[in-house]
Amino acid sequence: MPMIMAQESEEYPLHRCIFQGDVKTLKILIGTHDIAEKDKQGNTPLHLAVMLGRKACVQLLLAHGAPVKVKNLAGWSPLAESISYGDRITISSLVRKLKQQAREQMEERRPNLVAALHQMGDFYMELKWDFQSWVPLVSRVLPSDICKIHKSGASIRMDTTLVDFNDMRWERGDISFIFNGDQKPSHSLTVLDNKAKLFQRVRYEETELEIEDEVDILMSSDIMVAQMSTKSITFSRAQTGWIFREDKREMVGAFHADFYQINGMVLESRKRREHLSEEDLQKNKAIMESLTKGSSQGFKNGEPPVRRASLNPPPKSNITWDEYVVAPSGQCPLLGRNLVYKESSKSFKATVAMSPDFPLTVDMLLNVLEVITPFKHLSKLRQFVLMKLPPGFPVKIDIPILPTVTAKITFQEFAFRNDIDPELFQVPSDYFEDPMRNYGAYLTMMMVLHTASCARG
Repeated sequence: MPMIMAQESEEYPLHRCIFQGDVKTLKILIGTHDIAEKDKQGNTPLHLAVMLGRKACVQLLLAHGAPVKVKNLAGWSPLAESISYGDRITISSLVRKLKQQAREQMEERRPNLVAALHQMGDFYMELKWDFQSWVPLVSRVLPSDICKIHKSGASIRMDTTLVDFNDMRWERGDISFIFNGDQKPSHSLTVLDNKAKLFQRVRYEETELEIEDEVDILMSSDIMVAQMSTKSITFSRAQTGWIFREDKREMVGAFHADFYQINGMVLESRKRREHLSEEDLQKNKAIMESLTKGSSQGFKNGEPPVRRASLNPPPKSNITWDEYVVAPSGQCPLLGRNLVYKESSKSFKATVAMSPDFPLTVDMLLNVLEVITPFKHLSKLRQFVLMKLPPGFPVKIDIPILPTVTAKITFQEFAFRNDIDPELFQVPSDYFEDPMRNYGAYLTMMMVLHTASCARG
């Protein structure tokens, strides 16, 4: 047994340096070892540095490009653990690095994405969203929406009336989201408010004020994630008929489609709130309401905003490195605060209609969705399409959006066209840039929170 313990102690040298607070040795080893290596608990060196409050180690790891969007076996990211620990400087550093890494990954994919869009024919497409719920009172007030998508060259425009959607609240508008792939990054994403005749460029780099606003939101919110588990999903042909059963085939719009039952679809929801007080929960509601109305906390009456202070650190862990490294996989010793944790799951019965006749391929759809996924409900669609679907194109889909809400998406119209008006992808001359109604920051925030949520769980 002592030999086994000694052998395991020699593994994960970066993890060991961090656990023991040995910054000097970490500096020596960091250039020659895998900075993203996971130990038996799925923790990277950055996970451990955050959970143990090794602030100097955190900054050193981030300076060497340690990945922020990575999960341990428990399903949490370094960002989630930093929120639990509660050190504001550490959270800010991780948010900045997360954004930087997301931009770098986007720029790496950008040439291939733009090339793929150019190779694709120009088209017009409509997606109809019908939101439904098994809760009767919720079901009565749920919205519907039709997203209209134009594509020309490497440019995509999406028109929508549903800007944001949560369980019992949604924000309506008349919004256009424009991506011009051939433009430089600072001008490639634009949001139009067609009612107010305003526009805003979605910046790649946020201001210091926006970063700090996001940190306030993270520090005052549940660490939570709702995700669709695909581990046990299977597809079986849907049947029709009372006596003589046969495979269900119907027309969806102009397209023949085979219907499949989706079995084993489970929406899993998990949340942590050990870093929050009851007062925090009430304040958080006010913050989120102001952001969804297009305003930022910002400076009020010339006064700087009151920022969330760092929490007192959790009690120092008494776990030694030798105890940690031999702990069974999936049974990580407690290194931070006692978890205040809740999880739930709901099974869904759903269907998908696959058409061999639809002119667009699934790969083409994924390229389009990659551009427009800042809208939360469209990111859910992209997650679904990434699953191993039956043959054909998914012209009609049921997708769980929230534990109580399902969306039915229908590709009700599609046509390749060579007469798409190029002016659709330009800002109209009578629109004014409005730095106050920050749609760009709002979309960026939603994308960051979604990314952070995915990284958490």
